[in-house]
Amino acid sequence: MSKIQRAILSVTDKSGLVDFAHKLAAFGVELVSTGGTAKLLRDSGIAVKDISELTGFPEMLDGRVKTLHPKVHGGILHRREDSGHRAAVAEHGIPAIDMVVVNLYAFEKTAAKPGVHFEELIENIDIGGPSMIRSAAKNFQDVAVVTSPADYGAIAEEMARSGNSLSRETKWRLAQKAFATTAAYDSAIASTLERVGGDFALHTAEGFPQILRLSFQKKMDLRYGENPHQKAAMYADASGAGVANAHQVQGKELSYNNIVDLQAAWDLAREFDEPVCAIIKHTNPCGTATGKTLAEAYVRALECDPVSAFGGVIGVNRTVDAAAANEMAKLFLEVIAAPAFDEGAKAAFASKKNLRLVEVPAGEQNWVLKNISGGMLVQDSDRHKLSEGDLKIVTKRPPTATMTAMRMIKTRAPMTALQAREVERHSLCSRRSSRGSRRWTDEPRRFLQAGRDEGATATERHGGCFGCLFPLPRRRRGDCQDWGNGYYSAGRVGARPGGDRGC
Repeated sequence: MSKIQRAILSVTDKSGLVDFAHKLAAFGVELVSTGGTAKLLRDSGIAVKDISELTGFPEMLDGRVKTLHPKVHGGILHRREDSGHRAAVAEHGIPAIDMVVVNLYAFEKTAAKPGVHFEELIENIDIGGPSMIRSAAKNFQDVAVVTSPADYGAIAEEMARSGNSLSRETKWRLAQKAFATTAAYDSAIASTLERVGGDFALHTAEGFPQILRLSFQKKMDLRYGENPHQKAAMYADASGAGVANAHQVQGKELSYNNIVDLQAAWDLAREFDEPVCAIIKHTNPCGTATGKTLAEAYVRALECDPVSAFGGVIGVNRTVDAAAANEMAKLFLEVIAAPAFDEGAKAAFASKKNLRLVEVPAGEQNWVLKNISGGMLVQDSDRHKLSEGDLKIVTKRPPTATMTAMRMIKTRAPMTALQAREVERHSLCSRRSSRGSRRWTDEPRRFLQAGRDEGATATERHGGCFGCLFPLPRRRRGDCQDWGNGYYSAGRVGARPGGDRGC
């Protein structure tokens, strides 16, 4: 294994770079850098050579041309075992470059900025960076290409153990990541520029692309999927927003089902402008309420169904403060998703070591994707704002241990008298997984089953979950089980109201 003696460093994401550069310098590696990266290293007391000293040519055209030079790419691309290559670089005075540390202009973050101008988009298309990455990855046997700050620590440790060298296996792994990085970058550029019209403005509502290009980075492996026999992982896009890019403040590892519920809670909470709390269990709301404060909203939401809320997931649209945290801490919860948690809230939750606190970065989700066999369904995100007429309040009597009144029901039509009686008479069974069930309505924003009129038979009215308002396919009594994730089926012909379990 050849030693690493010279490295080029040119990065947009400078996290962890100073510490990594200090370690490279301590190993005796000569550092060559560009622009802002070189300034950062010098300001940190690290000796660094400008790229112009290597090439003998100044950076020009506002930085558009700085690394596109034979002394850069020749130093990277020549094969060390090829005598002809060695002779060529020696003839032209081209020094070997053994490591390339490069990450790219933040094109996707620029494209996500509201009202971004076409000129700014174009200027954030990196040219020299991808070129160096591809050159180094192609010649991975001789050159280590580092595209992610997450790899700095492991690389420094291996160099310390092996006397400034990296194994062929490590270099190959880094090269694979490098090609994936440039592929994702080009895909993001192509997908974004496809939305630029003849007026050279970036449009957000011009239909769907002819080619759907998706690129996600693996954030973590999960212990298992929806069921213990399924493997699972979570991937994130480059937007830096949403549940996949959330920061976990405390608590044990998130599970697949935790994340699914977390997304449902976050989506529901973000539908409201006023302080709101949504309590979710197996993707179904146990209670949702607004209040003057977050603490008030939580207490009201809990009153909807305090039994089903046990072990639930909470989503809120405000920073969790100490008052709200002290109320929430009284109940066993799996996850709380919020824009942020203040210090008082963190102190209130500190004793609940397993409770997962997740801070979700703000940001719009443009599309909703759903896998189908052989393809994908895509639709716009639902950003419809509810009006007062969409919200029907049912408060026939104070809630008891099981929900006998839904504090907030979304529907586009007034409930019939029968529906109101059904809501009062039966508990809202919120413990239902997606296994074997169907959507409760053809209109996703309606929580009440359509067509429950005065002419419905008792078996039809009492044939399903959700307070007997949402029928499921008929099943045998033996199909009704308490599955690992709370699988409650109902609707056996002749069953008592609500089915065999729950409800």
